Amino acid sequence: MKTTIFAFTDSSPKYKQIYEQFKLLIEQGDIKVDEPLPSIRHLAQSLQVSRNTTLMAYEQLVAEGYIRGEGRVGFFVNEVEPLCFQEGRNSSHHEPIEPLSPVHIDFRADVVDQSHFPLQTWRRISNQVLTGKDSFRYGEPFGELCLREQISEYLLQSRGVRTDPHAIIIGSSTQQLLVYLGLVLKHDFSGMIVEDPGYDGAREAFQLNSFTLETLPVYETGADFSHLEHLKSRLIYVAPSHHSPYGVSMPIQQRHALIHWANKMQGYIIEDDYDSEFRYTQQPFPALASIDATRVIYLGNFSKCFLPGIRLSYMVLPQSLIDRYKNQFAHFESTTSLLSQFAMAKFMEAGEWNRHIKRMRLVYKRKMQCLVSELRRYFERDVSIIGEQSGLYLLVKVHLDRSEEWLIEQASIQGVRVYPTSRFFMKNRTDQPIIKIGFSNLSIEEIQFGVKLLKEAWS
Repeated sequence: MKTTIFAFTDSSPKYKQIYEQFKLLIEQGDIKVDEPLPSIRHLAQSLQVSRNTTLMAYEQLVAEGYIRGEGRVGFFVNEVEPLCFQEGRNSSHHEPIEPLSPVHIDFRADVVDQSHFPLQTWRRISNQVLTGKDSFRYGEPFGELCLREQISEYLLQSRGVRTDPHAIIIGSSTQQLLVYLGLVLKHDFSGMIVEDPGYDGAREAFQLNSFTLETLPVYETGADFSHLEHLKSRLIYVAPSHHSPYGVSMPIQQRHALIHWANKMQGYIIEDDYDSEFRYTQQPFPALASIDATRVIYLGNFSKCFLPGIRLSYMVLPQSLIDRYKNQFAHFESTTSLLSQFAMAKFMEAGEWNRHIKRMRLVYKRKMQCLVSELRRYFERDVSIIGEQSGLYLLVKVHLDRSEEWLIEQASIQGVRVYPTSRFFMKNRTDQPIIKIGFSNLSIEEIQFGVKLLKEAWS
């Protein structure tokens, strides 16, 4: 279609004028259903505006259903019912929903560093996997043996966990494994102790299986184990190596106390070891399962350390639960990709996994140090930094007498996305807002720019 029809005025932002004129053309039928729109780049050049301007206009049209994006093909017009523009409505003066400010820096914690991802190696191994005849069948219900063997070796080497490959269950995510595990455990247990604050995704999985939740208070300095003796449940879910969200690690005294509690109660500890590889001050702590595996259910994943989209997680069951679990799910299909399992097994066997972890530990350590340095430079005593020793994010407790919502909204206005921690808390809430800031997929320059924008937002 021709773009010469657009005539800008000075009365409103250009993206809004582009949006309004496209919407009017679609509603009047001047642009037909399924007709392609100009590309963002071509439209920007034709109108002599920035690509961000045309992108914002298109995003608003997509959000309201006028057009759709089809991958890399482009944008196309949707069918619009006459009801949307009849009854004398003056479409040219209709105000759109105001979009959020464009995002310059996104401090997400659930992404990994794209620039250091071993793309060529992973692609080569994945291509090799596709030539094998085993790749053209359904997967084993509890995971491919080749991957379970590699995980078994890795856990012994890195976490001190001795386990047989047949005790390892491969799943698509921690939540999925917790839901399945809950179906087995709820025959003998009705309650679950969870950390407060703690990983809300685990709580949702437990509640799906109707467990009654009791809470163990956790603070910036660690968990308060004095509450444990007053709780009735015999199951407990913890993240001892890197608490979510505080980032604190459980000392050896508490680890031994927790093992003693589980044996005394004849219960189980569910140990979520979700990102223990990234510790920047010392070596990763030994896992609870390395102390006594008889009462510990160990959970790990490849999402934080490698690639979230690979959807590979694993669980190590104590001997007393292996047969019960496998009998329950013997006739269920595997929930994760067979090809991803084969590729990861070869990746680990070739030594690429260990090389990747060592490389990324250095990369993330530099980013963490940069983020901490910039926060202290710009905010000084206005914030307290929590959890800088490990992980792919840190927490910022803000001493500005502002709410969590205000801090996030003001950051958004400046084009910065930061994230709440309120969803992690149940009863044990803090008196000052705490903001979660990830850094894994940002460059040093982006981290510096993002903190500068945060300072402007929160001033």
